[in-house]
Amino acid sequence: MKIRAEHGTSIRRSWAAVLMLLWTACAGAATVVVYPLTGAGIDSRYDYDWAVLRTALLKTVAHYGAFEMRQSQTTMSAQRVTQELANQPGRINIFVRATDPDLEQQFLPIRLPVDRGLLSYRVFLVREADLPRFAAVRSIDDLRRFRVGQGKGWIDVDILRAAQFQVVEGSTYDGLFAMLEAKRFDFFSRAADEATREYDERHTSNPTMAVESTLLLHYPLPRYFFVRRDAEGKLLAERITAGMEMMIRDGSLNELFYRYKGGIIERASLKQRRLLTIANPSLSPETPLSRSELWYDPLHDK
Repeated sequence: MKIRAEHGTSIRRSWAAVLMLLWTACAGAATVVVYPLTGAGIDSRYDYDWAVLRTALLKTVAHYGAFEMRQSQTTMSAQRVTQELANQPGRINIFVRATDPDLEQQFLPIRLPVDRGLLSYRVFLVREADLPRFAAVRSIDDLRRFRVGQGKGWIDVDILRAAQFQVVEGSTYDGLFAMLEAKRFDFFSRAADEATREYDERHTSNPTMAVESTLLLHYPLPRYFFVRRDAEGKLLAERITAGMEMMIRDGSLNELFYRYKGGIIERASLKQRRLLTIANPSLSPETPLSRSELWYDPLHDK
């Protein structure tokens, strides 16, 4: 009986050791973050966002453990991105996008504006021959006389139409530049940091395109990271929120912001532009507008 009891105790100890090893392995498992590949050609729109994400994950290694961050192998349209995140399991578990009510209901938003709200300030790509017409604009009513181009399904479409603009939608990001050159619309409304970069990348293939230099259109439009509304997504959101809050406090978010966007912002001469404002009727009441440290002010460059 004593031998059997000792044998049983030994088995229990062995199982306990195995379970402890399994628990340790699981506890030490790396957080895997897969973000979408959004373009097969020239597309540097998201370089800054993924740098912010990587830094937030690095800031939280001590508390949350190691991580693995990689891009999907398949190129995805905006519609495909949301489909893949909705799938369980999908090919990605995070994306970054301008927020809207449908996204916030379907997915879990991390309500810290990744780009400090810079997307809210719009600079226009136009045809060079039309520059004098835009320089004569003094009001929103003046600007409404021009057709604006936007991507199909972008939240800006609803915002601009609510403000009584005539919006022409393009089915692909790359195609919008050709549509501008072909006079399908009069201006392509871009974030303040996007217009000059896109001009640099594409003016050789779109020689009639120019950056309009006198106007700055504003409507509040934060860009958030979005994850799934499941246990894994909530844990990932908790980690990214903690990391970004650390970045806000220690200044590293601001440092990244100016490293990636400072030169482009300076070239855009935002402080010298005529500011025109419209509302964003779909903005959530949960938007953290009261936290001034989260938002960039281009008129004072801070």
